Amino acid sequence: MNNIELKDKQYLWHPFTQMKDWTENKQVIIAAANGTKLIDTEGNEYYDGVSSLWVNIHGHRKAELNQAIIDQLDKIAHSTMLGLINIPATELAEQLVKITPPGLEKVFYSDDGSTAVEVALKMAFQYWQFKGQPNKQKFIALNQAYHGDTVGTVSVGGIDLFHRVFKPLLFAPIHIPSPSCYHCQLADNNETCGMTCLEPLEQVLTTHHTEIAGLIIEPLVQAAAGMLMSPPGYLKKVRLLTEKYNVLLIADEVATGFGRTGKMFACEHEAVSPDLMALSKGITGGYLPLAATLTTNEIYNTFLGEYTDKRTFYHGHSYTGNQLACAVALANLKVFRDEKVIEGLASKIETINTKLEKIKTLNYVGNVRHRGMIVGIELMKDKQTKKPFPWSDATGAKVCLHARKYGLMIRPVGDVVIFMPPLSSTTGELTEMLEILYKSIQEVTETPACCSGLAAISAISV
Repeated sequence: MNNIELKDKQYLWHPFTQMKDWTENKQVIIAAANGTKLIDTEGNEYYDGVSSLWVNIHGHRKAELNQAIIDQLDKIAHSTMLGLINIPATELAEQLVKITPPGLEKVFYSDDGSTAVEVALKMAFQYWQFKGQPNKQKFIALNQAYHGDTVGTVSVGGIDLFHRVFKPLLFAPIHIPSPSCYHCQLADNNETCGMTCLEPLEQVLTTHHTEIAGLIIEPLVQAAAGMLMSPPGYLKKVRLLTEKYNVLLIADEVATGFGRTGKMFACEHEAVSPDLMALSKGITGGYLPLAATLTTNEIYNTFLGEYTDKRTFYHGHSYTGNQLACAVALANLKVFRDEKVIEGLASKIETINTKLEKIKTLNYVGNVRHRGMIVGIELMKDKQTKKPFPWSDATGAKVCLHARKYGLMIRPVGDVVIFMPPLSSTTGELTEMLEILYKSIQEVTETPACCSGLAAISAISV
């Protein structure tokens, strides 16, 4: 064990990690990166198959992004936005308004996905107070939802494993079924059901719309739930129902934004314009923490008034609109434009589709979910009866550890193996990564002895 690993285990507490397992086993130390590859201290290279937790867009050490930070450092690293304007934050806000769905006209910065959603929840709540409808205080959220780890975002979360211990701290949302056809328990035939999962939503809205401030949704893909994917048209119908019953729609595009679904934002697939949109992860191309909450002029204008009216939105962060982060975010968007990133995704998505067809044939692959550059592969002990592997087997974690032997870094959510590579990955790199993934799943599930000595890692990841 080298000195860095010793110090890590002595001083650090890692996120979403059982530290007993961590300290008892040898861990990989990342020392460098280049393009789609991570490089450890022993010189081993690994494909970054989850984009360093879904943030990296154009690959590591992208020259244009590096230079943007260097250029900004020659000017200023940070100054507060409380009472001052800064140039990169202003220019980025203009560009975000231009590329997001119509109607989103104002940008409020924060630091990460959790805080972007927290801001949206607070804005929605306060909006109705100022509109003279103080009873509209509740939120609708999906089962299996994940929106972050602050108290407000945990409140609208639905992953019991993550959130149950904090229940005494939380407010209670109204939960509706997740629109996951593979796991559907509402209809006998989800191909002909006409989206039965929408019925509970309309029932809630019909009965309680005068009490509901907003509905929050991860559009198209519930990421941390295991890449659960809604059927075509679901998002659009949710938008129509929220409009019908005068409820704000909050789109959490933290994981789905910036090209992950094949368009810049998931909402674009169904021409949905939410009332509030939360952005983070890919906003800086995977370089620096930054988040933004976008909203409409209707909501923004409701907060306007005289100083004595106390209608101010009393929320902020020390690093709000940080110049370095905004400068690299601007460079990120420039790369999207200059390299026509979105236009170039079609062939990559088709490559993924082709390779997934082979993975679907594996004996212990129950379901493969795919949208754009996002993939969730759910492993099952019995794919016919949908009987899962025992939790104690940590099958998904074992597959991910086994893949490292072949040079691929991926992470599981339980027994769902997640694949979300950088958008810059070439078709050749995608082919190689998915071949490694196929081989890793096959070897772990069909010849368990091959991985009996694998060290344990956390079986969850967000």
